[in-house]
Amino acid sequence: MIILMVFSALFINNDSSLTWIQGLKLVAVAIVAQAIIGMGKKLTNTKSTITLALFVLILSLTIDNLYIQVIALSITGIYGLIFLKETSTDINNLRVKTFKLPKMLGFISISLFFLLLIVLPIVSSMTNNLWLRMFDSFYRSGSLVFGGGHVVLPLLENEFVPQGLISPDSFITGYAAAQAVPGPLFTFSSYIGMSIEGIGGGVLATIAIFLPAFLLLFGVLPFWDDIKSNTYAEGFLKGISAGVVGILIAAFYNPIWASTIKSELDFVLASSLFVFLVYYKLPSWSIVLIGIIIGIMFY
Repeated sequence: MIILMVFSALFINNDSSLTWIQGLKLVAVAIVAQAIIGMGKKLTNTKSTITLALFVLILSLTIDNLYIQVIALSITGIYGLIFLKETSTDINNLRVKTFKLPKMLGFISISLFFLLLIVLPIVSSMTNNLWLRMFDSFYRSGSLVFGGGHVVLPLLENEFVPQGLISPDSFITGYAAAQAVPGPLFTFSSYIGMSIEGIGGGVLATIAIFLPAFLLLFGVLPFWDDIKSNTYAEGFLKGISAGVVGILIAAFYNPIWASTIKSELDFVLASSLFVFLVYYKLPSWSIVLIGIIIGIMFY
């Protein structure tokens, strides 16, 4: 799947004038709209969580700052930790699976996770080394994904599009192409890395975006019994999860909607793809094929 995304980067960037690319952008509109609805039903189903999502949406669209998403999610996480924690004592009575991993491994992994999260932005800001900046951006994006793989879209967009490292059209097209291959949307990072710095960039991007997940996995599992029954941890995750819905809506508006829907025809075709996806339950890969055909026929 990663190899397929690398070839997509080569093909799309070498011939970005092809009309079917507009079809893929329409696919992105439909798929992100579906993701917002699905995540919204699951993660923002109370007045408090809806308000948190709206709060993050407003900040994301009105404040032009590279770290605004991190700041916004930190605020919603703290709010959730205080106000959204589970009040029922039933959670303490749940049977949880015990993971027999050494706690020292957990301490080392979680320490390395936060060390990289703090040090990489500082070091990368002190140098013009593109490879280090890329590693920092992909690592940070991978660290902040909560609530579903689609959240990686606004995080990566915020890191690379405003800086001019990849064009909005190439970014959206690559995201749509990722729907046609099996595996997690994280492989979208391979496409971005390849678009910026060739095969080496694709390899670096893939390693950097997956590394936080592995560090968190080995960092959390030794303490999972305690975390599972911790009401504050649950509230913290609820707050952050609500916030990422707001981030995804912001990315849906800009750059996806703003750069794709420019005419009545665009709106009609994107709406049709959305209906095929949500109501006819067509798989994502078939929506991608339909989008390509639409692009060839109408553009």
